[in-house]
Amino acid sequence: MSSEPDSIGVRMVIVGGQLLRVARKHGSSRQPPLLMFNGIGANLELAFPFMRALKDTEAVIFDVPGVGGSPAPLAPYRPSAIARLTRDLALKLKLGPHLDVAGVSWGGGLAQQFARQYPEMCRRLVLIATAPGVTMLPGNLSVLLKMASPRRYSDRGYMRSIAPHIYGGVFRKDPTLIHRHAEAMKGATRYGYFLQLAAMTGWTSIHWLHTLNQPTLILAGTDDPLVPSFNARLLARLIPNSHLKLIDDGHLFIVTHPEETASTVEKFLSHDNP
Repeated sequence: MSSEPDSIGVRMVIVGGQLLRVARKHGSSRQPPLLMFNGIGANLELAFPFMRALKDTEAVIFDVPGVGGSPAPLAPYRPSAIARLTRDLALKLKLGPHLDVAGVSWGGGLAQQFARQYPEMCRRLVLIATAPGVTMLPGNLSVLLKMASPRRYSDRGYMRSIAPHIYGGVFRKDPTLIHRHAEAMKGATRYGYFLQLAAMTGWTSIHWLHTLNQPTLILAGTDDPLVPSFNARLLARLIPNSHLKLIDDGHLFIVTHPEETASTVEKFLSHDNP
């Protein structure tokens, strides 16, 4: 893969018998790489605008088994299993003894799990538009029902029609903004999407968030129909060394404002105040 700071290389990697599609953007800084967990049903290309907006930070993301280019596993999994798979991937890629970890929406649960499961590896934590699992304050029921189906990733027209309702923010004013996002979608199989839904069934971090010692940046949209900002405030209250920043946008501010989001994240990772 190219080692240019702004290039993103994609390749297949076998980890513990599981084939994973992995993307890596090299960086110029000496700080640990940023390992990212994507949202439910989201293939790694959807994170590329944010990754390219990172000026100095190396970033790595992979398609969870059953999503994008990673084949589905034979059996269901729990967040602890994906955290272990991620650790093994990091070791195989020789990312270093320490990582910074970020998770978006569904992937925020995996990021929390990884930080708890491998505290010696996770230096800093970034939680984006996410919640503490099943104990979250849910959004509108009709929004959650739309999210329960992988159709939004297999039917781009459907995605465009529901974007204002499930993502909020700038999509309410200009639904056409979802077009670029929709063009990059490869999505999950129905089975892969079901595995992601099942993985988080009953999972919550609320009883152990107080044990996370990593400096944590929590980003949330003020108009998020899926994950209302109350959840971010709860995370900030329970994680000891955390900082909360609210973004005047909806659920996908990392997509609609990749440069601003990347700048905020990099300032946090480089020890400056967010």
